[in-house]
Amino acid sequence: MPIDWDKLRLFHAVASAGSFTEGARRLKLSQPALSRQVIALEEALGAKLFHRHARGLALTNEGEQLRSTTMRMAEEIERTRSSIEATRNRPTGEIKLTTTVSFGSSWLPVQLKEFLDLYPDIRVSLILSDEERDLARAEADCAIRFHKPHQADLIQRPLATIRHRLCASPEYLEALGEPQTPADLLDHRMIAYGPEAPAYLRSINWALELGHDGPPREPALSINNSFGVLQAVEAGAGIAALPSYLIRHSGKLKVLLPELQGAVFQTYFVYSSELRGSVRVAALRDFLIERMTPQNLGDLLG
Repeated sequence: MPIDWDKLRLFHAVASAGSFTEGARRLKLSQPALSRQVIALEEALGAKLFHRHARGLALTNEGEQLRSTTMRMAEEIERTRSSIEATRNRPTGEIKLTTTVSFGSSWLPVQLKEFLDLYPDIRVSLILSDEERDLARAEADCAIRFHKPHQADLIQRPLATIRHRLCASPEYLEALGEPQTPADLLDHRMIAYGPEAPAYLRSINWALELGHDGPPREPALSINNSFGVLQAVEAGAGIAALPSYLIRHSGKLKVLLPELQGAVFQTYFVYSSELRGSVRVAALRDFLIERMTPQNLGDLLG
């Protein structure tokens, strides 16, 4: 027969007080009611817990064993209470964060190092994909999106604006010359994001429309994520439009025709309304709002 937890609590109070009278006072119960509960516990255990005498109570051998257990229980509960009190307003736990492959492979991990230094009790699982994860289905807790979310049940906070610039490697420019006008691009190899780009990234290939009338040019090389485009540009394969954070991450490329306005993406920190009260998600949100500035993203011209 299972032991009644509440009766254990009452037993512990009586054993600690040394009498039913003092135990009842501490528990704010009547003495007869407390005595009945302890007798019921003794019956459930099939053993006497107290020797009752004129000067008060003394624990039996069985009572000493039980009090040793209830003491450990009380100490563990107090440690747990103190731990909860200490962590109640401190961010803890895991955050599953999703964003694009290029952003999550370059600028973001460096910043997350500082975030983890600030919040050592948080664990971050970074999920990279140019196809968006469904937050409503708990495929991730939160996301950095490169467009305004369409789902009404998601909470969104604007972050930085991401701008794209034309760029090339010094080796490529030394071999083929630097374009001075948009029309000069017709004499150069262009690298682009692949044609299967998600809808929200379609404007990323704006550079293919520069310098001529008519439909966009066919690129010499297309790759289905921006980080791959960066690798090709660094290798001297051609000219591409890349986001400012990737150009800064590289440190090897030269910006071309800086007066040109390229694709612009407004970014957002997005999370489910079910996480509205999450302290750890709020900590990451506020951290990103502070860190994602044009200067930190390398957009010194923006």
